[in-house]
Amino acid sequence: MQVILTENVDGLGQIGDLVLIKPGFGRNFLIPRGMAMVANTRNIKEMEHQKRQLERKVQKLTQAAELLKGQIEAVTCKLVHRAGEDGKLFGSVTSMEIGAKMAEAGVEVDRKKIQLSEPIKSLGEFSVPIKLQAGVIAQIKVVVSAAE
Repeated sequence: MQVILTENVDGLGQIGDLVLIKPGFGRNFLIPRGMAMVANTRNIKEMEHQKRQLERKVQKLTQAAELLKGQIEAVTCKLVHRAGEDGKLFGSVTSMEIGAKMAEAGVEVDRKKIQLSEPIKSLGEFSVPIKLQAGVIAQIKVVVSAAE
């Protein structure tokens, strides 16, 4: 018996896989629990159609993310903080501050997407990753300088 999996089943396959199983396993376990459906021509065509729609949606999200990545990487975030003689900041630069500076530059990015592992506590030039949709990662250049 051939079935199309509608859920991930350990040891059998992933969602959308067409698998060959014993008839009793399908009739008594997978189909009643909604984990699979019978693989007739109608169901196979429907599943293929859903996969094509999902691929188009992912492609559109990726294109939008790549466009936003270009806008983000064109911006240089320049911050001025008070610092000691050895180049250490009094305080630190956080993702919230970077997000606010980018908003001033005209690029709206959620501060939770800014992947700053720990706050910046020294002067210099840093590259900070920003995680966008569809797995696209942009790098923003952050320049921290001392206040006069």
